Amino acid sequence: MPSWPVQDAKARFSELLDTCLRDGPQVVTRRGTEAAVLVPAEEWRRLCQSSRPSLKHLLLTSDARAELQLPPRGRLRRRPPIDIE
Repeated sequence: MPSWPVQDAKARFSELLDTCLRDGPQVVTRRGTEAAVLVPAEEWRRLCQSSRPSLKHLLLTSDARAELQLPPRGRLRRRPPIDIE
């Protein structure tokens, strides 16, 4: 991926954005170290969507996310059924 020093990225942001949309992700560096990546919005949405677990995955996993707190069952008696004649 092409990289842009942060000073150039700030000074030429429109060019950075156009390059990102045309050529794909662009890396922004600070003091020679990768600091951030600018990606097109559609690619970002795709990445976020693929990182979420599906409902099927959540239901099949053996790891519980939280303990289910059930209220205690009452000691009330059931009413007898009503005879309809």
